[in-house]
Amino acid sequence: MYSLLQKHRMNFCPQKPKILDQLAHLIPQKNETFVKKEEIEKFFPHLKNISYTFTTSQSTFSKALKIGVVLSGGQAPGGHNVISGLFDAAKTFNPNSEVIGFLGGPSGIVNNSYLTITEDLLAPYRNQGGFDLIGSGRTKIEKQDQLQKALETAQAHQLDGLVIIGGDDSNTNAALLAEFFLEKKCKTTVVGVPKTIDGDLKNQFVEISFGFDTAAKIYSEIIGNIAKDNLSAKKYYYFIKLMGRSASHLTLECALQIQPNLTFIGEEVRAKKLTIQDLVNEIADLICKRSEQKKEYGIILIPEGIIEFIPEFETLINELNSLLATDKPHGKAMEELDQKDKASYVQRIVSESSSNCFSRMPESIQMQLLLDRDPHGNVQVSKIETERLFIDLTEIELKKREKEGRYKGKFSPQPLFCGYEGRSGFPSNFDAQYCYALGQVAALNVAHELTGTMACVRELNKPVENWTAWSIPIIAMIHLEERMGRHKPVIKKALVDLDGPVFLSFAKLRDKWRLNDDYRTPGPIQFYGPPELTEALNLTLEYEATNRFLDLAKSRSDLLS
Repeated sequence: MYSLLQKHRMNFCPQKPKILDQLAHLIPQKNETFVKKEEIEKFFPHLKNISYTFTTSQSTFSKALKIGVVLSGGQAPGGHNVISGLFDAAKTFNPNSEVIGFLGGPSGIVNNSYLTITEDLLAPYRNQGGFDLIGSGRTKIEKQDQLQKALETAQAHQLDGLVIIGGDDSNTNAALLAEFFLEKKCKTTVVGVPKTIDGDLKNQFVEISFGFDTAAKIYSEIIGNIAKDNLSAKKYYYFIKLMGRSASHLTLECALQIQPNLTFIGEEVRAKKLTIQDLVNEIADLICKRSEQKKEYGIILIPEGIIEFIPEFETLINELNSLLATDKPHGKAMEELDQKDKASYVQRIVSESSSNCFSRMPESIQMQLLLDRDPHGNVQVSKIETERLFIDLTEIELKKREKEGRYKGKFSPQPLFCGYEGRSGFPSNFDAQYCYALGQVAALNVAHELTGTMACVRELNKPVENWTAWSIPIIAMIHLEERMGRHKPVIKKALVDLDGPVFLSFAKLRDKWRLNDDYRTPGPIQFYGPPELTEALNLTLEYEATNRFLDLAKSRSDLLS
């Protein structure tokens, strides 16, 4: 039933931070108390805003714990290792500890659908990809009746802890649930764990979310293989879209790994207020210049969410979402129209600038904007085939230039989407060990009743034994955003910092890559062999860690001067 590699990975023992070797002797040590902003206080009056590190003591924690765990949102490599670390830690505290997994995501908590996790059940999932041990889902526990049902489930099981493994929204919900439990005097400690391959859950406390390292390495292998094939055949332009709707971190990491001819970073597009035609012109300019060098091939990387970073598209999508909501007159009118009449109807009801933007789109993209809508009538941006949009518009621009005598080459485009294949692969050694440590720290948070906190492991650029364990208050990461006309508390998404070390490193080199064929081939993730291969850091983490070190050195120098 299992492949040879699956069997080998089941037996892999993740290395732990040295601090976790004495798990039962660790106690929380207050690190910093953060000021709770007034606008946040009204949502979370009971939660503490204190961070903790852990230190050894003479005492031994030996209470038998009952902990529930849930996987929330999209898959990310390493989720099973968080559960493994949590399970092993609970059994280290007391062999009679129990861990139950809620099935199908947060809805499993609401519906009290669960299974008891045992060593025999868990063993085949250690160091494996996917979330298939207990499944996942996107239900948000935020309505009053959902919170009440979650409370009833926690009380029915007499849970000491509930660990929610998820992204920014899931961890925001963890804080809301922790607050509700405190209000109702429920003893269950709620702890979050940072997960997302997109890399947009990071801040001064979280250095990187788990899954990003593996996904970036999987995509880099795929793109590197394509680049090598392209150098061999020398006849295609690959338009490669990468996951990351809200932020372009994966695209940026893969660009640094591969050194493609052109990479769009959504955050830069928004900052420069570039139009879709600006981007198409940049692609066409590249193709024309490479054609002059007899190079009719290239690699172009595009982040999944770039559409929402283009100001004219952002305006169009906002207008469509507002006008075509299922409860609005235009939304109801659209449902009664034939497909061929929908486009002309939309062009009449949106603003002139949005109408112009819409009319320039290929018919296939127009239909994706109008037909692929969620139950509320909103455009499903992730379903728009952006790579094909750029291909279609580039073909139009090149034909125009050909008529004008400015282009004489041959354009053979190939679209590709690096998506779901990156979400459930074998976790890299980094993610396997990082996730195992996160699970252990989550258990520590439960043991010491640090509710409303996120399990964090830091100093990840150092050898594993030197990683540090932290408990961070989730509300320290929260701000208010307007959603559906109301201010809601959410963890702020981390976008690409255009003044940060990762983007600046890319910006310094990208012009050189445009006309040269400087493609790199990272190859597949290495699980066994020389440490420089098996323990290799992603460049995002490496550059950001170096920058933190330089900032720290500068601040110390300033203090001494």
